[in-house]
Amino acid sequence: MNQLLSVRDLKVHFPTAHGGTVHAVDGVSFDIRRGRTLGIVGESGSGKTTTALAVMRLAPITGGEIDLDGTPISRIEGEELRRTRPRFQMVFQDPFSSLNPRDRVGRIIRQPMDLLGLGEPSGRDARVEELLAQVGLRPELKSLYPHQFSGGQRQRIGLARALATRPDLIVFDEPVSALDVAVQAQVLNLIRRLQRETGLTYLFISHDLGVVRHVCDEIAVMYLGQIVEKAPAAQIFAAPRHPYTQALIAAAPSLAPEHRRRGGGARLQGDPPSPVNLPKGCRFASRCPLAVEGCRRRMPTLRELAPGQAVACHLA
Repeated sequence: MNQLLSVRDLKVHFPTAHGGTVHAVDGVSFDIRRGRTLGIVGESGSGKTTTALAVMRLAPITGGEIDLDGTPISRIEGEELRRTRPRFQMVFQDPFSSLNPRDRVGRIIRQPMDLLGLGEPSGRDARVEELLAQVGLRPELKSLYPHQFSGGQRQRIGLARALATRPDLIVFDEPVSALDVAVQAQVLNLIRRLQRETGLTYLFISHDLGVVRHVCDEIAVMYLGQIVEKAPAAQIFAAPRHPYTQALIAAAPSLAPEHRRRGGGARLQGDPPSPVNLPKGCRFASRCPLAVEGCRRRMPTLRELAPGQAVACHLA
């Protein structure tokens, strides 16, 4: 398999003010093949955004390995990390707060090329116009400011900025959650078209299974810092095996009713345990309608139940 990104046993732990430890990401492993999209889904607090930030080296890594096409990006620092930066870029959730309101759009898109010394300076303005056209915006709009654009247009500008370094990997953190539904579809179609045209590899973070179904080849479901199910997207929606995945699918408003029915009517009840005081058994046991005593005593491991489908559940 031609893996572009390989993550092994990634841990991100944060100390609390009272001497405890928040286990935000707790032993996560996955691979993404070149030109493919992996979606990570889960509720707020599941650790999916922290995983994305750790891959981008924007969150401190407590343990584990991240390898980008042979480069150990979890271990490099300083100038070596700066030289590798063009190869992996991020598109953030809120396109307004991630764009400098005082800069014109042309400068925002050009800035990564200037900071990282990419291409000849004389050719960078032409490259900005080319990028604007690539994301479906008129090149002459480069002289405007972010507040003069709609939310969907601002997210296109964020995408153009990410493309400016000609990356291999783009990490998307909830890229359409701040947009209304009609605009969401346009931006998702653009993201897919760019991948078809350029062979980009994506890590796509979302809480919305309908969105993930639209863009992802494979899906990893996270709960309280761990992956509880991982499979090709079609398999997750046709036959979800983990009770948490079933509950997410049953509750997803953006999925068609026939897909929601595959969740088996499962419902999420109660709140997750504290990421500081974790139970020793299955972390989902306190909310799981199927849990037995053994679930509360032993932590399940991620095991393959069908080709390509791994589930961390004693009862699956």
